[in-house]
Amino acid sequence: MPRLVGRVLARLAPLLATLLLASPAPAQAPASTLPEPSIPNFWDPRASREPVELPAGRTIRFLTSPDFPPLHFLGADGVPTGFVVEIARAACVEAGVACTIQSRPFETLLPALGAGEGDAVAAALRVTADLRAGHAVTAPFFRFPARLAAPISAAATFDVVTVEAARVGVVAGTAHEAYVSTFWPGATRVAAETLADAQDALRTGETDLLFADGLALALWVGGRASEGCCTLVSGPFLDSRFFGEGIGFVFRPGDARLAEAFDAALARLWAKGTYAEIYLRFFPVGPF
Repeated sequence: MPRLVGRVLARLAPLLATLLLASPAPAQAPASTLPEPSIPNFWDPRASREPVELPAGRTIRFLTSPDFPPLHFLGADGVPTGFVVEIARAACVEAGVACTIQSRPFETLLPALGAGEGDAVAAALRVTADLRAGHAVTAPFFRFPARLAAPISAAATFDVVTVEAARVGVVAGTAHEAYVSTFWPGATRVAAETLADAQDALRTGETDLLFADGLALALWVGGRASEGCCTLVSGPFLDSRFFGEGIGFVFRPGDARLAEAFDAALARLWAKGTYAEIYLRFFPVGPF
């Protein structure tokens, strides 16, 4: 089911890239109606943050893809950028290694890594047991939370207990529909074919709430397509059984030491505030 969520976002990628790069910026809902960004923290304070020594002179070749904004996409200058890419750049500096970043089609990233055409992947590859079994992977530094969206007129008085009595929009066949069925069985589920259809249903009053991927909803409520109708309420919902473990940097199985070094570097980026600075750059309306 998490793969279905990824496919929904992938279909939105060209539109999201246009929104991120267009000038002037898209119209947004009034700032007072949008939630303040909340910086997620995925790091155990007891975990070691000491630098891990790596061989001198090694350049780490990161692979990413150009079509999943705001996580990874090509900037106006054609250079890879996005939240995941800039975190990779900062982590390279923190780990004391030189890095390059090359963009290629998403479906070729893991095969290219296995063929030695790169040393690491910085992209929205969801961490799973299968991925960990065949690769060295850092702990997740980003997750895909689910969120509830509601009309702005109802947001001030929203209480999560009212979900059971609400008409809740979902995308049919997704983990989000399964979650609503499991935890809010009394809710009236209104299943839409696409996320855009579910968003329209909320905007036009056909549903009371929308439960979907928090990243997509954050972009929607802060952009033109929502027409300033709605905002995020409650959450984030992070149940890994439904929404996955998140994403981390992926290395070849023999590069566990490299993964360890980047794990420590990522923790230091969080502690120094660098992670928060990069996060706010790409998520003015945060999914968390």
